[in-house]
Amino acid sequence: MGSALSTLWADDGKLMQDARLPGPAPAKSVIFLFMCGGVSHIDTFDPKDNKHAGKIMDAIGFGDNNAPMKRPVIPILRTFKQYGQSGIPVSDWFPNVGETIDDIAVVRSMYCHQTNHFPAVLEGATGKPLRQFEHPCLGSWVSYALGTANKDLPTFVNVGRPSSPVQLSGGYLGASYSATPFQPGDVPIPNLLPPKTSTGRQRDREMQALFELDKQFRADYQIESEIAGRTRAFELAGSMMLKAPAIVDFSTEPDHVKDLYGIGTKETDDFGRQLLLARRLAENGVRFIQICHAGGGNGAWDAHDDMKSHAPLCRAVDKPISGLIRDLKQRGMLDSTLVVFTSEFGRTPWSQNTTGRDHNAMGFTSLLAGGGVKGGVIEGATDEVGYRAIEKPHYISDLQSTILRQTGLNYKKMDFVLNGRPFHLVEEGLGPIEAVLR
Repeated sequence: MGSALSTLWADDGKLMQDARLPGPAPAKSVIFLFMCGGVSHIDTFDPKDNKHAGKIMDAIGFGDNNAPMKRPVIPILRTFKQYGQSGIPVSDWFPNVGETIDDIAVVRSMYCHQTNHFPAVLEGATGKPLRQFEHPCLGSWVSYALGTANKDLPTFVNVGRPSSPVQLSGGYLGASYSATPFQPGDVPIPNLLPPKTSTGRQRDREMQALFELDKQFRADYQIESEIAGRTRAFELAGSMMLKAPAIVDFSTEPDHVKDLYGIGTKETDDFGRQLLLARRLAENGVRFIQICHAGGGNGAWDAHDDMKSHAPLCRAVDKPISGLIRDLKQRGMLDSTLVVFTSEFGRTPWSQNTTGRDHNAMGFTSLLAGGGVKGGVIEGATDEVGYRAIEKPHYISDLQSTILRQTGLNYKKMDFVLNGRPFHLVEEGLGPIEAVLR
């Protein structure tokens, strides 16, 4: 499939070089878990002591105010426990994830450039710190590069409310490569089933009539990306009527599997259903499944006022994430499914004269599991208060390069020519985080 796709790209003039890596790709699917608003790494996966609590530190302002300022370090109120054979410490906010830590690589030295939510989300989604052009998000690149593994389902799916529409955008690749949105809750795909009063023969006649009416319209507007994308979406919707109802129907799942995800428990039910859906989509050939948690506005993980606001969010995602890893593993799918947990940035060791924490682009933590990733390892470190990545720092595009590598793509050759100008998916950073890969 890769060689055939490369030929197609070359015919279209879009592929400057063959972007496929030799050999089979470790990850057939990616489940990308994005926590909207900025998870505090020092309260979750990057423990620090409290010897500096109360100390006034020199800080850098954020957003439009980059003037130096002094802020008080606030204490970390969490307790950490070492888990598994690896002995990696995990906060009491994530006890279930802690139980699966031997399957997880913890990268404690991520950083980005942008310190406000929207530009940082854009940077994390596209690998570009600024948006002079309509850059596509990572999921759309994977969709574009690898194509579909199942013609009855989308290649790139988003579940949950994102922080920004950029996280769903195909950008200059075209609307056909944007994410297909699935809703959280009991009805992930609204209007999927035809009316009960409609017969199969009637629907066939309607579809044929629609095709004839659309034929000239398609010919006239075939170069319009948005129209082509909408047309493709309608065609996909028709195919999904056959395949998707069974995928979103959890009635066939045993109770013990639902319990892994926390389905049926109030705090974990919503996110648990989303992650179970993600597993079922991966199982059926969807390549990139993005789950956005607590999105909208700046995102609910934006804990300026009080770090206690993290507590219910952690409870909502902890058991479902561990359940996803356990479920994939027991089905023999973990080795071929890459699970990523991240957010746009971390949080500072100091407060804004509250019991909450500010934005921290200088250092934060991302987790990876499965898909050819080593488990039970730590990569990099932040300084003694958790402010800045100082050991083996990795720019956000290194995470993207790692995802591309594990899906069988060479990030150095992911190019697209638009109006005679080449655009590169990844232009900064060190490349894949080799230390966490097998």
